[in-house]
Amino acid sequence: MNPSCIDLVLQHVLLIIDKPTLLFAWEGGLQMWCRNCNIETNEKNCPICGQFTEEDTPVEIMWCGECNVPIIRSVNDAAREICPICGRKTRHLSADLRPVFPEERLLLELLLDKKPNEFAGKSVWASNSRYYIDGKSVALSASTFQTADTDMLAEKLSQYSSDNSYEYFNEIIDRFVLANKDRLFLLKEEAFAFVRHAAAQFDEERIVISFSGGKDSTATADVVVKALSNPSLVHIFGDTTLEFPSTIEYAHRFRENHPQAIFEIARNDEQVFYDVCEDIGPPARMMRWCCSMFKTGPITRVINGFYRNQQILTFYGIRKSESVSRSKYNRIEDNAEAVKIQQQTVASPIFFWKDIDVWLYLLAEKVDFNDAYRLGYDRVGCWCCPNNNQRAQFLSRIYMPEQSKKWRSFLIAFAEKIGKPDPEVYVDSGKWKARQGGNGLPAAGDVKIRFTNCTAEDHAKIYSLVRPYDDELVGMFVPFGKVAPELGKKLLREVVVLDNRTNVPILSIQPFSQDGYEYAVKVKTMNVADHDDLQRMVGYQIRKFNACRKCLKCESICRAGAITIVGDSYYIDPSKCVHCKMCMTAKYLDGGCMMDKYLRTK
Repeated sequence: MNPSCIDLVLQHVLLIIDKPTLLFAWEGGLQMWCRNCNIETNEKNCPICGQFTEEDTPVEIMWCGECNVPIIRSVNDAAREICPICGRKTRHLSADLRPVFPEERLLLELLLDKKPNEFAGKSVWASNSRYYIDGKSVALSASTFQTADTDMLAEKLSQYSSDNSYEYFNEIIDRFVLANKDRLFLLKEEAFAFVRHAAAQFDEERIVISFSGGKDSTATADVVVKALSNPSLVHIFGDTTLEFPSTIEYAHRFRENHPQAIFEIARNDEQVFYDVCEDIGPPARMMRWCCSMFKTGPITRVINGFYRNQQILTFYGIRKSESVSRSKYNRIEDNAEAVKIQQQTVASPIFFWKDIDVWLYLLAEKVDFNDAYRLGYDRVGCWCCPNNNQRAQFLSRIYMPEQSKKWRSFLIAFAEKIGKPDPEVYVDSGKWKARQGGNGLPAAGDVKIRFTNCTAEDHAKIYSLVRPYDDELVGMFVPFGKVAPELGKKLLREVVVLDNRTNVPILSIQPFSQDGYEYAVKVKTMNVADHDDLQRMVGYQIRKFNACRKCLKCESICRAGAITIVGDSYYIDPSKCVHCKMCMTAKYLDGGCMMDKYLRTK
């Protein structure tokens, strides 16, 4: 069908098909959805069944066999089974999709033992490892990615890549965009309205875009800039030092293509990933210490440098459908328990978008994106992330062979160190991703709080230290109140801490010699109703002193920007500390220190 025919048919169809309702109308209230009754409403409780409603209307992906493209339809759309281009009946295909670019399509052909470029004239899409070739499903098993000869595949990909073409792919994408133009219009209108609504309470100087180099943050950045008509907003790129090479290339390209944007790079150059892994073990699914150390922490430092104690609005590319944990987020969030960096309100313009919505936006708006997606990656976080699936690891063995081999060798050596009976199986089966705690690691001893009760004084405990008593340890007590060394007994090097409100002494701290402890400190609580509660928080600070690996989590938690890591020292600025005690509360820091989670043993 030629373009002129398509336009004529489209115009005719649009006259007879009701357009779907706007997903969200910020001026007129949100459109809610009851999953029980499958109805749309403006109420937070369904008027029929009374159950809580949700803030998004479910969609499904339909397939038009005539036009050979997927069509995104709301489940309440009366015309969801009709193709908006040709008017023919469609069929349900999947819950979500992503386009398969020619680079990944060539790899698929090789995996299926097809001739190179055999599918070049076909419409190829995918959901995880299930592919749809002209609407027909083909699934690749996990064993395919485990057993495939990646060296051979890399060689063949290089051999046939010059003959690979985007010609038919581009035709398909143009048709896909045309078929979903109404969906795109609604996505843009709603997202733009949301951005303006969220930004209304903030000066534009206090608006930040979190830029990861992935498709979601790319779409978010484009939406925010267009919605606010401001190309000079602050973008913060968190370079974890574990990025795909294509992510770094894309970040450079983004800077060049957006010369008016303030583009800041947040990077932790003080830590070496492999060195930290050697000390406390590689990150696992439930123990991703790398996020605080190499992402959130460095971003916090950039934010503190720019804004000090100001509250800012950060736009993130978080989507509800990405994971179970993210489905529990709020679209606008400033709750202290939910926000990783306490100085910010977080807003997510594309929160309710599906994968296919993101691709519709990027491809229709002709937004440049990370080339890793062309290779078949569906996420582009850290290349060695324990959350990466088998297919992502398989792709890295092809496109990042040296890094992949080095990482596997390290994991095997680590498995041997902690006493795993079959290290290679432990690594290759992915069991290392489920690791919990510091079993087998010498560092695990640093998180154990060892103390004895002082026999000479009530409410006094003697804590074991892993290094000598010093000013850094004394500084750990700033959150309790005013640290007053001048009030302590000088000969004993005693330091007294005063309650911040009453100026009454509540803590006495002094170095101590104790049999069995190479280094020790005596801490006495006084003039308080609950001595145990105060000593519990004291124990947290002792754990910090002993176990701190400069993960930067405490910096991210502190709303006042009082906590910093200066060189190898943990420092709390008394002039900035507001004594909120968030850094000593289990609600925000389990065990008072993130290392307790990563190194605790049974």
